Amino acid sequence: METLLEPDGYRLVKANSGRQVLKILLTDLDFALILMDVQMPNLNGFETASLIYERERLRHIPIIFITANSFGEENVFKGYSAGAVDYIYKPINPALLKAKVAVFVDIYRKNHRLLAQEQKLVAINKNLEMEISERKASEEKVQELNKQLLDNITRLESANKELDLFAFMASHDLQAPLRKIRMFSDRLLSDHRQGINPDGQLYLSRIQEVSKRMQDLINDILRFSKISSEKEVFEEVDLNKIVREVISEMDGPIREKRATIMMDDLPSLPVNSVLMAPLFSNLINNSLKYSKQQVDPVVRIRHEFSRPDEEEPGREGDTRYCRIYIEDNGIGFDQKYAEQIFDMFRRLHPSAQYEGTGIGLALCKKIVEKHKGFISARGKLGEGAVFVVSLPMQIRPKEILVG
Repeated sequence: METLLEPDGYRLVKANSGRQVLKILLTDLDFALILMDVQMPNLNGFETASLIYERERLRHIPIIFITANSFGEENVFKGYSAGAVDYIYKPINPALLKAKVAVFVDIYRKNHRLLAQEQKLVAINKNLEMEISERKASEEKVQELNKQLLDNITRLESANKELDLFAFMASHDLQAPLRKIRMFSDRLLSDHRQGINPDGQLYLSRIQEVSKRMQDLINDILRFSKISSEKEVFEEVDLNKIVREVISEMDGPIREKRATIMMDDLPSLPVNSVLMAPLFSNLINNSLKYSKQQVDPVVRIRHEFSRPDEEEPGREGDTRYCRIYIEDNGIGFDQKYAEQIFDMFRRLHPSAQYEGTGIGLALCKKIVEKHKGFISARGKLGEGAVFVVSLPMQIRPKEILVG
């Protein structure tokens, strides 16, 4: 048998008795097939097979009995009952032996591949279960975070409303005492000027100036707080009409500054007409305020439409925007402050040199964001500034005004 099978590359382990077979199987379990004589010393093949198959971990090894006797059916049944899968009778037919061994070795190899595949699938399933478990945990965590975020947003909106209400009420309540301060200081200067020495007159003038600045600040805070409560009602409005009205109302400061306002034809856009006037008023006033000394201010207002395929910061979906440019030849600013200038109370220049409350541009930003648009600024020291207001050209369904 060794001579027949070794050339095919099989590893053969020999045992001279049933006990030796059992001893070998205690240390080496990886056998594809057992070829065993029925007649052996101490234990015969049937007894040895029964002892082998008593062990759970050995039951997978097929046994072929080798015998020179032609047993009756009862003994053949006994062999199969002991666990035999086949018989080979002596004298051994070499071709038959090699064919049967090849079949069982092939089955053994396929079983090993199946076991390896099964282990791989088990590992994959385990990883999938872990991933599913982790994903579920992540989803639950995301849901919890979303819930916390929604709760925080709700609390923040409530806090903002309360803050706006507080700003409105506080500013409103400050109006009365401030009006009295201005009224009494005016009376002192007008009715008792002769009885007040020059220093007193100077102090009263300072009180009036400071009171005026405080009045302007209160008015700006009131306007800022009102924007949040302004209803989001948008309708097609001719911007030319709004800008002309703003320019007409600013006729005094424009003449005083000897400014030139150049306005191209502007389109009609879906906007809140109440909020557009303070937007343009603040932007034009900003250009006049920060004009150069000894140089007449020139402010140009023009527009252009964004292209459908154009990349634009803050763009939502396929929304197209109308970009409105307010350009001036004023003192300009360092571009590194382009975002900071829209913060509340942010001033790049001393208040003594340039009047203002530091709320105007913050108000503009809030108005533009109310329209789902965005505002930016470009500037260079000594070369003027450009403010770009981008407003959506379409009305979203929920924002359509029904008359």
